[in-house]
Amino acid sequence: MNVTCELCHSLSSESAARRLEIPALVEVNLSGEATKSGVPPEQLEAFLALYPDIRGLMTMPPLADDPGESRPYFRRLRELAEHYGLRELSMGTSQDWRVAVDEGATLVRVGSTLYDSG
Repeated sequence: MNVTCELCHSLSSESAARRLEIPALVEVNLSGEATKSGVPPEQLEAFLALYPDIRGLMTMPPLADDPGESRPYFRRLRELAEHYGLRELSMGTSQDWRVAVDEGATLVRVGSTLYDSG
């Protein structure tokens, strides 16, 4: 079986950036949560310089009961992408995808909507 990967959705380490041979989205930790991966926004410019084929940005906001609480994180990611001329935005999950789309998401992750059996 031949598997092809077309896009890495969560590039966040310098070592991976130096070895990766496919386009990528940089994961940005906008919430500052220690439990989340991602490049801090203040280090994004330097990180982008490491890898020539960055297509966009990705983020995971803090888990919240109200999808609207994700809006500031999605808006900030869009602003960062616009600042750096990046076109892809991977943000939003089954719980807050509508807010993500309102803020410019080009990719959303809705796995639990598709695969949740409960």
